[in-house]
Amino acid sequence: MKVETKRTFLAAALLSLGLACAASAQAQDVVKLGNLKFAHFGAVSYMKEIAPKYNLRLDERVFAKGTDIMPAIIAGEIDASASGSDAAITARAAGVPIYAVAGFSRGGARIVAQPGLGIKSVADLKGKTIGVTRGGAQELLLLAELEKYGLSASSRPGKDVLIVYLTYPDLNAALLGKQIDAMCQSEPYSTQAINKKFGVEVVKPYDTALERSVRALVLTEKMYKEKPDVAYRFVKLFLDATLQFQRNPLLAEKYVRGTLFKDQLSSEDYRDAMSNAEFTYDLKVSEIQVMTDMMLKFDMAKLGKPPIAQDWVRTDLLERAKKELNAQ
Repeated sequence: MKVETKRTFLAAALLSLGLACAASAQAQDVVKLGNLKFAHFGAVSYMKEIAPKYNLRLDERVFAKGTDIMPAIIAGEIDASASGSDAAITARAAGVPIYAVAGFSRGGARIVAQPGLGIKSVADLKGKTIGVTRGGAQELLLLAELEKYGLSASSRPGKDVLIVYLTYPDLNAALLGKQIDAMCQSEPYSTQAINKKFGVEVVKPYDTALERSVRALVLTEKMYKEKPDVAYRFVKLFLDATLQFQRNPLLAEKYVRGTLFKDQLSSEDYRDAMSNAEFTYDLKVSEIQVMTDMMLKFDMAKLGKPPIAQDWVRTDLLERAKKELNAQ
């Protein structure tokens, strides 16, 4: 073969390869993902790193709290989201067309008090001011705990406990500044308060019917019904990412600390936080129904007509993915 011919052949081969790569990149389906910045949301965030394996590209958008994601879903800006199940229930009750397709974490909450106040149990919170983020899973866990110990609560004076609503970061600042006596806080913020000595653990609030409250991964009904292949690959991707974090704790720690928290979370804080939370994937209709019933009981989020869990919890894609990836 002459030199010129070889060059022509090589150029053609390179062009063909380039076109093939470009076509492959263009073929990736885009899923717009809403997420939150917490240690136990790490596997959901990690999905974007391995998404090409499933011919997907994830455009992740981080929100301040779960209830903020739902307006974005209504506006067509989000296809899937990770949040507390309470946020998903509230959205479904308001007519937002979503399905809960998996659970992605459990636990991840503590009631933490100022040191030196003698608060050693939930009963000791009587007469105290407690901070919590409105509309989060922590609010429901807090209300359930207070009820169990016979304590009334309100954001207005006159009840056994005065509740102050603050954002997650502002809760720590308020406890540090002694503006509140205690807080029901998510991880890793509660752990950081304890490790930095301006908070002491009162209780992990899991001894009510809510137990270790599950958080839900949701898809829009539109994606589930109109793009079933994309929906399935997304759920399989989620399961793969979660299994990797479960089987390789060092990978999980490195990613959450380095990528998610930009090295602003110490190894001690991460490990302490995850000792109070877990990466998971299973979701039961019964636990979503229990949470719905509890939200109705406490008049949380003004549910009106509460959604029936079995009408919108769809775990068929997850069960299919579990079989293919040999997950228990």
